[in-house]
Amino acid sequence: MAEVIVERVGSLGRLRLDRPKALNALTHAMVGAIDAGLDRFLADPGVAAILLTGEGERGLCAGGDLRALYETDGTAFAEAFWRDEYRLNARIAACEKPFVAVMDGITMGGGVGVSGHARHRVVTERSRVAMPETGLGFLPDVGGTWLLARAPGETGIYLGLTGEPMGAADAILCGFADAMVPAGALPRLIEALAALPPDAGHAAVRAAIGALAQDPGPAPLAASRAVIDRCFAFGAVADILAALDADGSDFAARTRATLLEKSPSSLVITLRLLRLGRTAKTLEACLEREFHASLALLAEGEFREGIRAAVIDKDKAPRWSPATLSAVDPERIAGWLTPRAAPVFPDAA
Repeated sequence: MAEVIVERVGSLGRLRLDRPKALNALTHAMVGAIDAGLDRFLADPGVAAILLTGEGERGLCAGGDLRALYETDGTAFAEAFWRDEYRLNARIAACEKPFVAVMDGITMGGGVGVSGHARHRVVTERSRVAMPETGLGFLPDVGGTWLLARAPGETGIYLGLTGEPMGAADAILCGFADAMVPAGALPRLIEALAALPPDAGHAAVRAAIGALAQDPGPAPLAASRAVIDRCFAFGAVADILAALDADGSDFAARTRATLLEKSPSSLVITLRLLRLGRTAKTLEACLEREFHASLALLAEGEFREGIRAAVIDKDKAPRWSPATLSAVDPERIAGWLTPRAAPVFPDAA
């Protein structure tokens, strides 16, 4: 059975992720199928726009296929998978035709990679958008350090380190989405997009989305912006934890407790990548750094341990190495940015 349904409906090229029992988690084959679907639709003069959705009621995509990464020895499989996945992320960002991604329900990790870089990003009242990788001994990859680094104030640092999910309003506030369309109106949105003339362009797609969009209401993160901006403005995780401890608010206490559950090494490399992401000139530059750091986390065991605890044994008790932030060697973390394979984007800067 195909795990990505590729079909044309009127003038709309549809890409439907179809692993609902696995929350549409991306496999390497699915990445290839999406890429081939883009080839088909970009070459078809009758296609006005491309739409990415997820089958089932639970979400667009919960991330990459973690079990496949765990069950393969070494890093060769991950290198091939991530190389193709990251190139797809960049291709979606540069797509020549309007690319619309509907982030209905759970959209996390790799799901953000195939939706968050789209030109037109739709959330619903059911959306739960997150980059929860630090809890898996990993980092916000698939261009996460590009998106998070461009969120207002220090909200991206907060989201990247804690992995906290965003609803519709927060996703729009933080630059992960553009509009909220109620889930019940999605069939009408698909019909409207399929009825566009082939040369409709971005303005017509925005108008079709805007005709059904609703105000998502206040963004919950906005109420905590002062604390977030003050406590997450530091360049070291230890200083962030100290600032949260000194703040004294319930929000700061909860946030500090959340951070202490994450992989110390993941927190350090994630913060470093996010700070570098702020000065990056291109998405590809962020993806390139993420690629090599991701290979390091897998090779050195931290990511594999996170997958074991969350997906394989499901004991929710990862044994991080090192187990404490004070034991993390900064030089070791710095070495994770050293290229470990041929570049994904040779011209990235």
